[in-house]
Amino acid sequence: MSAGLEISGPGAVPIITPADVVAGREVARPAAGRVGHVAKRLMDVVLASVALVLGAPVFLLVALVVMTTSPGPVLFRHERVGRAGTSFVCLKFRTMVVDAERILAELLAADDGLRRQFDADYKLPADPRVTRIGRWLRRTSLDELPQFWNVLRGDMSLVGPRPIVTDELERYGQWADVVFADRPGLTGLWQVSGRSDIDYDTRVALDVRYVRGRSLAGDLAIMARTAGQMVTVRRNGAH
Repeated sequence: MSAGLEISGPGAVPIITPADVVAGREVARPAAGRVGHVAKRLMDVVLASVALVLGAPVFLLVALVVMTTSPGPVLFRHERVGRAGTSFVCLKFRTMVVDAERILAELLAADDGLRRQFDADYKLPADPRVTRIGRWLRRTSLDELPQFWNVLRGDMSLVGPRPIVTDELERYGQWADVVFADRPGLTGLWQVSGRSDIDYDTRVALDVRYVRGRSLAGDLAIMARTAGQMVTVRRNGAH
């Protein structure tokens, strides 16, 4: 695993590589304790509430842009795996054309190579279903703003493992129970470490690494790096 995946300082998390995940080698997790869980949830509620109130004009502007540039609903609702394996509806501003799932099925049925790539990464290169405005929203992560509501509801946390779909669960193997003991995050170690530019085993390793060593200091470091990436729009992995 490259040095670029490390978070240094007081909130550092223990290093774990994809090989460690595959081999089943454990990494000791600091005892977060009830106080740590309560503090994390309190931070989620306070910051999500502030974001929803202060960000209301941005929410409205993005909604108007989506509404006027592509036919279909403003919000995209998708079922994801939440804490303890329960499902929840994850909210995003819509970045794809209507009937994107049907189009995906047709694309994969027509191209075996594309299907193999999608099965490996759950991503499509230069996804033709994404609208022009949608590409910009993804690059700036503005499409994820509605997830502050998911955080306020308790479906998600500001920082946590990747919110995945049910079909991806098998890729986590024995680590699923470890990773999904926590709420999935609006951002996370995966998001500041390359996102779609990293292979799937590394994504799993990053989720395990986060959960095993998470702390409030580490969460704040990840949020600071996420904010910095959004400001500079250097999210090369945000496809």
